[in-house]
Amino acid sequence: MTSMCHIPSPLGMLTLSAEGEAITGLWLENQKYFGSTLPLQTKMEETPVLRQASLWLERYFSGKDPGPAPQLAPQGSAFRQAVWALLQEIPYGKITTYGALTKQLRSRGIAASPQAVGGAVGHNPISILIPCHRVVGSGGSLTGYAGGIEKKRFLLELEGVDLTGLYTPTRGTAL
Repeated sequence: MTSMCHIPSPLGMLTLSAEGEAITGLWLENQKYFGSTLPLQTKMEETPVLRQASLWLERYFSGKDPGPAPQLAPQGSAFRQAVWALLQEIPYGKITTYGALTKQLRSRGIAASPQAVGGAVGHNPISILIPCHRVVGSGGSLTGYAGGIEKKRFLLELEGVDLTGLYTPTRGTAL
């Protein structure tokens, strides 16, 4: 059975889910695709892995590199799994682009386009722990964060990312 808990954060209430000893979801309040991978049967309880994730998030929101994330088990296609694995390789306080991720996937023999990568990044079911907020457009656009651009900016600032040259788009489908 899937276990869930809610924890407060500077970004609003967060919802965490876990199966056994692995985190399966972390959603920001009102984000796109909220709870998209949650099964119908869930139980509100704080398990050891949910407590571990809560402590990780507490360190993270205090502005410190929290170190390795708890065990994660996002649910998705093989392509999305490959993208999410790459996201976990982006160091704390660093950013990359959709194009760079696409090149990395292709170098590993995985057919990819920046648009397909963007789709996988946008459907990341474990926000923050799988740091999709660290991906920006090739021109410095802060586009495409399911939790909202201002929350993405907040997370990058919290990590000490130099936002010089990054901007919030005024048009587009990924706002």
